[in-house]
Amino acid sequence: MKQPARFICAHILQTVPFANLNRDDTNSVKTVQYGGVLRTRVSSQCWKRAIRIDFEQRVGQAALRTRRIGERVSRLLVEERGWPQDLAARAGAHLAAASGIKFELEEKDKQVQVNKVIGNAMVYVPQTAVAELADLAEEKRADLEAAKDIKKAADKSILPKERVTAILRSRNGVINLFGRMLAEVDDAGVDGAVQVAHAMTTHQTDVEIDYFSAVDDVTAAWNDSTGSAHMGHAEFSAGTFYRYATVDLAALASNLGGDLTAARELAEAVLTSFVSSLPQAKKNSTAPHTVPDLVHLTVRSDRPLSLAAGFEKPVQAAGDGGYAAASRDALSAYAEAVNSFMGRAGILHSGWAGLDPKGHPGLGERHPSLNDLIGSAVQSAFATTASGAGA
Repeated sequence: MKQPARFICAHILQTVPFANLNRDDTNSVKTVQYGGVLRTRVSSQCWKRAIRIDFEQRVGQAALRTRRIGERVSRLLVEERGWPQDLAARAGAHLAAASGIKFELEEKDKQVQVNKVIGNAMVYVPQTAVAELADLAEEKRADLEAAKDIKKAADKSILPKERVTAILRSRNGVINLFGRMLAEVDDAGVDGAVQVAHAMTTHQTDVEIDYFSAVDDVTAAWNDSTGSAHMGHAEFSAGTFYRYATVDLAALASNLGGDLTAARELAEAVLTSFVSSLPQAKKNSTAPHTVPDLVHLTVRSDRPLSLAAGFEKPVQAAGDGGYAAASRDALSAYAEAVNSFMGRAGILHSGWAGLDPKGHPGLGERHPSLNDLIGSAVQSAFATTASGAGA
């Protein structure tokens, strides 16, 4: 039976000090013009990777995204199963050729004297798929020993394509949540159940240029040189970010074949990871490990709803400084206005938790902790999902 539409929307305000969480191709802070002013931005791809890494550790499942699946299997065969390098490399090349994904040949590895192949598209598979492909190579070892090396893209693999592609189509909780695009393998695509917005500051920001130098310890000890061994500069900014994501519970349940128990566990874990995660760029030189100031969760039966437009007019700093408190007030006021305008019929649950001692009536019920907030939202979502009843 098709599950009714259910969306858990997560809205986060988080203040980040001097940092560069997400750089562009010139190592500059990513920005966006919004509401007529420049804001600091962190791309959804960047924060989504941080979420995925945290989520994988939290649920004990991992996924592998790579163009070098054959080479990864080859290394496993050598390091864990004692295969000679040349035969393992041949097996990896035949696996890549059997995948049906177009590939390019690297120059021969001087040690193993065989070509390595790089796929033109990245596969995205459960980590366990590497061992499954290695098992297939083990099964066909005699055939591989008698086979020729893959020398050009048109060469045929002696491994069964249908079994290789079946492994490439396999999924786990990570892929069922975040989705997969793999057009080169039939029926391998998975529509993601999680949508993540680009994070941006609620206010105008300036990009700061930080000049730095490095001292040569040897010449400094000898006291026979002036100046530095290296000089450079880097860009940083700071501010209060609005972050938004939504989990489509009906899509997640569909990806899981209707398993609501698994869907509930994955939804709770990914919400926790969204709250807890932080991109790691330049972490050693900035250590920007803050926690959210406020987390607001809603369960909706109509459609996902972002509150980013509440910050189209940039928040102004308080008289005594700071954007966080004004951002919390702006979020609450905008949520209240949207709910009055759109109606509350689609809201099945609304609540918040945070550091602010004051109340925020536009954000629903206050919860004492993040665990209580997330648990309450997920329980509400799946209670109505299981029964098929609305609010």
